Amino acid sequence: MAPKTESGSKAPSSGRKGASSGKKAVSRSSKAGLAFPVGRIARYLKKGKYAERVGAGAPVYLAAVLEYLVAEVLELAGNAARDNKKTRIVPRHIQLAIRNDEELSKLLGEVTIASGGVLPNIHAGKPTTDMLAGCLDCCTAGNDLPGLLWLPTCLLLLKPGRRCWPHVLS
Repeated sequence: MAPKTESGSKAPSSGRKGASSGKKAVSRSSKAGLAFPVGRIARYLKKGKYAERVGAGAPVYLAAVLEYLVAEVLELAGNAARDNKKTRIVPRHIQLAIRNDEELSKLLGEVTIASGGVLPNIHAGKPTTDMLAGCLDCCTAGNDLPGLLWLPTCLLLLKPGRRCWPHVLS
């Protein structure tokens, strides 16, 4: 019930609890200097039942951490997009940004990014097409055991005049 004024009538109510007349509302995000919504994060923390009670500083801190992580990922993804001569960030650029950064890769190691692809990676110890090409010439005689181990793969990559992977090492 609204308090009575000097004339005995009820004072007009603003409709909100705790709102003082004449003052404009200032969000907790702007008070903290953040772009992420502190109030929404507070609501999610309360509604999510992560704890019985949520302190006043917890959503501010969480919003600041999330904003920092997003800024970091977007900066690295923007650099990846620029490296690929693109002006728009796509999931591939986010994937490259995360996987090429040691700390972000550790944090998001189990995360799958849709349409992100994989990092380009060629292991130095594995044979390439050029190394395996033409091993039919040197391995079909049957007198060389290491060559026989690679024969099924090499039969698909016939290029005469080249030595097979086991013979390149020897």
